[in-house]
Amino acid sequence: MVYRESFRLQSRDRAYSFHDVTEQTRQIIERSGVRDGIAVVYSHHTTCCVITQECAFDMSMTGLETLQQDLVNVMEKLIPECRYEGMYLHPGPKALAFAKEHDEDARGCHNTDAHLRSSIIGRSETIVIEDGKADLGEFGHIYYIDFDSTRGRARTAQVMIIGE
Repeated sequence: MVYRESFRLQSRDRAYSFHDVTEQTRQIIERSGVRDGIAVVYSHHTTCCVITQECAFDMSMTGLETLQQDLVNVMEKLIPECRYEGMYLHPGPKALAFAKEHDEDARGCHNTDAHLRSSIIGRSETIVIEDGKADLGEFGHIYYIDFDSTRGRARTAQVMIIGE
């Protein structure tokens, strides 16, 4: 059996967005009726990713959980946020022209760091379903991350369930 459902999320403006999508995923698994199988939580967007991690409980001064802030800090060292035009080769003149034709502003195109971060972390996570429940361990949560801090916007998360 294959079952699929999607839901919308709203990312923050000028900030990284972490969404705990554990409960939405659990509800979708329940609606699917699958007892044993897998659930794939997937991002349609190339600047977003999905991870499993435990809840850190503590909050940083930015409003993120401390583990989330630690991830942001590590990624900033590996792939710095695009702060000025020309910092990265992308976007080039053709990409900027394409964006303009589709009513996107130039600032919104300078999100190369988000694309690179997502390509390293990955746009999906697979969770085992056992006895109709997501097997996330005792402390596991599913987080949908939008690393594109150029502007807030609606995002789509998809959950595909395969099993019996």
